[in-house]
Amino acid sequence: MNDDLAIEVKELRKSFGSLQAVRGISFQAAKGEILSLLGPNGAGKSTTISMLAGLIAPDGGQASIMGHSITSQPHQARACVGVVPQDIALYPDLSARENLSFWGKMYGLRGAMLKSRVEEVLQVIGLTERQHDRVGAFSGGMKRRVNIGAALLHTPAVIIMDEPTVGIDPQSRRYILDNVKELMRQGMTVLYTTHYMEEAAELSDHIAIMDQGQIIAYGTHDELIRLVGEQTRLDLGLSVEAEGILPAWQEVEGVFQATASDGIATVLVDDSNRVLPRLFESAGKAGVRINSVDIHEPNLESVFLHLTGKALRDD
Repeated sequence: MNDDLAIEVKELRKSFGSLQAVRGISFQAAKGEILSLLGPNGAGKSTTISMLAGLIAPDGGQASIMGHSITSQPHQARACVGVVPQDIALYPDLSARENLSFWGKMYGLRGAMLKSRVEEVLQVIGLTERQHDRVGAFSGGMKRRVNIGAALLHTPAVIIMDEPTVGIDPQSRRYILDNVKELMRQGMTVLYTTHYMEEAAELSDHIAIMDQGQIIAYGTHDELIRLVGEQTRLDLGLSVEAEGILPAWQEVEGVFQATASDGIATVLVDDSNRVLPRLFESAGKAGVRINSVDIHEPNLESVFLHLTGKALRDD
């Protein structure tokens, strides 16, 4: 057992009938770091964290939280974890303070300790002035903040956050991302799931990229970017269905990969200045007009495309 690890996962598996949701994944997170599970919807991220949080039992493999096995020591493991679920887990007719008090009691807090932690958490999530308002009247972003606050009440060593910024306004999203970084500065370990590559890039010490129940890449942001070398991604809007031009573009010198989705052709190239004119020339010969061009330097989207042959946004 490594005392420096907050989370250790080895060959974890879970199936639902014939669906293999998680296929023998392994990863680890050091104490005090932010690890992001990045992948499209349906990649297996939520199933993974549900197993780590003790909500569902794995079919095989091992995992531990702060050295406690999730299978042989489930109570000790759960006591170390705060979970922020993707769905809002609050009572809309209760105030923010009443919701936090309820969840604090569920974690075993009582009396002066409960009151103190509720007030501290209200400050952390920035809702002290709105603490007596009904949660049902809150915006989506404010509800997310209360959701996060509920997971912090028992001062867990590890907090697991499942897509916490889905469907909220930019201001609330910014607040939550800054809050996650502050939790890390306070020494908490954060396991963060997202399908937003920019969130993973901004927050993470390490990133595990998931697809179809497997971890297909793991490393720091810079390590993952190096997987695609100096490739640049071109998103090209076309006048016709994009699939027809792809075979021709695959033959263009400097093109590594060409795929299409929703009328947009995505092409990985070694040098956009050199390759783009060739793509225009090839499209012209095929009677295809390029209506728009977006150039993206190498990023996590490029990594996912390189590894899977599809764009992260496809799902």
